Amino acid sequence: MRKIDLNLIKKSDITSYTTVEKTQLIEQLMSQFGESILRLSYTYVKDWGKAEDIVQEVFLTCFLKIDTYRGEASLKNWLYRIAVNRCHDYVRSWSFKHIVPSTMLKLIKSHDSSPELLIVKNEEALKLRNEILKLPIKYRESFILFYHEDLSIKEISDLLDTKEATVKSRLHRARRLLETRLGGESE
Repeated sequence: MRKIDLNLIKKSDITSYTTVEKTQLIEQLMSQFGESILRLSYTYVKDWGKAEDIVQEVFLTCFLKIDTYRGEASLKNWLYRIAVNRCHDYVRSWSFKHIVPSTMLKLIKSHDSSPELLIVKNEEALKLRNEILKLPIKYRESFILFYHEDLSIKEISDLLDTKEATVKSRLHRARRLLETRLGGESE
């Protein structure tokens, strides 16, 4: 399989791709962005199984609709937009509102030598993750995209179709809520 430089890809390139080339492109996108889209999806739906289903839907949609890619944003942002839309659809659905998520967050792996320190760090990480997941969705999505996915304010603004000032405000409010909920422990 030839490796495609995703940074140099243009809309005109994609429309001329054969089915085999499109399949190779999707496989490369899955390999490069699959895990981050899974984590992003999980922050919305709070269920690993459903997050995996959403990731599958995202890449199926990508394969079926790759010809509609306009090239205005990077392929990564386009995939994130599809994922965010799928997550919003699920969160608005009946099943999300009436079925309690059944899985819990996994603990962060650490390489510290002290078992006591490892336990304390894991408890703190779990507490922080739980508080992040309790944030209202508009704050949580901006927070996760900025701090976890390393997207810029501009990229988040484009992705969520909001003003940059709104993203900055949501990040500020998310940090303040976390500081309040964690008793001023977070920095």
